[in-house]
Amino acid sequence: MEFKELTDEQWLFIKPLLPPQPVVGRKRADDRKTINGILYVLVTGCRWREMPQCYGAYQTVWRRHKVWSEEGVWGKILAALQSKAYALGKLDMNTVTVDSTLIDSKKAVTHRDTMATRGVKA
Repeated sequence: MEFKELTDEQWLFIKPLLPPQPVVGRKRADDRKTINGILYVLVTGCRWREMPQCYGAYQTVWRRHKVWSEEGVWGKILAALQSKAYALGKLDMNTVTVDSTLIDSKKAVTHRDTMATRGVKA
């Protein structure tokens, strides 16, 4: 999957869902840059410290992701996106696909089991 930064339209949708800037103390790093940094890491799969510097310090971006996860900010954004998609007819809850792989634990064989039957010590 190719990474693309938030568009202006996407940013305007997400911005009101974010926690407000602190009233006292130091102003936090730019939210839009930080979210783009978080999305870059999640989409590309790179390590936090490999994130491009244009999104800010990786420690700041990682910390914001952690705090927002703990505070439920991402869940709030997801719920708002789902509601909007449903209202626009882009989300149909009548069709659901479940995909899973099941293995009977009694039939599962480990490498150690096959070696034991051949007389090889593990």
